[in-house]
Amino acid sequence: MKRQIAQRTLRDFIRLLTLASTRGQQDLPVVVYKHNSLIRRKLGNVDAALQENKAVSLGLAAPHVDGILIKPGETFSFWHLVGHCSEKKGYKTGMTVSSNGPSSGIGGGLCQFTNLLHWMVLHSPLDIVEHHHHGGIDLFPDFNRQIPFGTGTSIVYNYLDYRVYNPTETTFQVRVSVTEEYRRGELRASEPLGVKVHVKETDSHFQEVGKDVYRRNKVYRSVIDKRTGNEIAKDLIVESNAKVLYDRELINATIHPECEASHS
Repeated sequence: MKRQIAQRTLRDFIRLLTLASTRGQQDLPVVVYKHNSLIRRKLGNVDAALQENKAVSLGLAAPHVDGILIKPGETFSFWHLVGHCSEKKGYKTGMTVSSNGPSSGIGGGLCQFTNLLHWMVLHSPLDIVEHHHHGGIDLFPDFNRQIPFGTGTSIVYNYLDYRVYNPTETTFQVRVSVTEEYRRGELRASEPLGVKVHVKETDSHFQEVGKDVYRRNKVYRSVIDKRTGNEIAKDLIVESNAKVLYDRELINATIHPECEASHS
């Protein structure tokens, strides 16, 4: 891990990236997209204390990101702003995810922070230049799911980052806060945008494969020209084929037989 961190630091130095670091004291005038998400969710048999610890860590990280301006040509880096999470800074042990399933570690749960950022960015002209996700596994049954499966993020300081580049002439601003129940986020802009972005899930279903169940879906991102109302771009951004790791009795949907294709 130390080697990976050192290599990332060196790469950033060599590339001379302009990382967003200016903080706007006032809100930019245009709301591009806003979203609220629950901090505490039912996650199978995960220790409730890890959820409470996550709430603490989210509260510590939020001020480092709130108000940040992403100017034309700049790159937003989550870890550049938040820095290393340590017990000394007050971060708690929360849930983490590996390829084998849930675990725990200092600062665990901050991926829910970047999940919020990612969902807002998907509704904007910003370019996602670094994004990681454990798309091969479905760890927990749905509980008040608000965004499509597969649109989450995975982060590890600092070599698995969440980064966004601003290719436009418009300045964007991230506003985030944490209440007792919710993470609240807004993506704002210095001027009205000429496009509107829609993100839609299709063909969402569960399918039996041998003794296992897999969760499958597709998520498309559509860009609409506000002036004409015409769709000017449509991209497949997620195609999930994730092995379900929880009891199939917790799936509140039809599980299709292996030989049957779903067109839901």
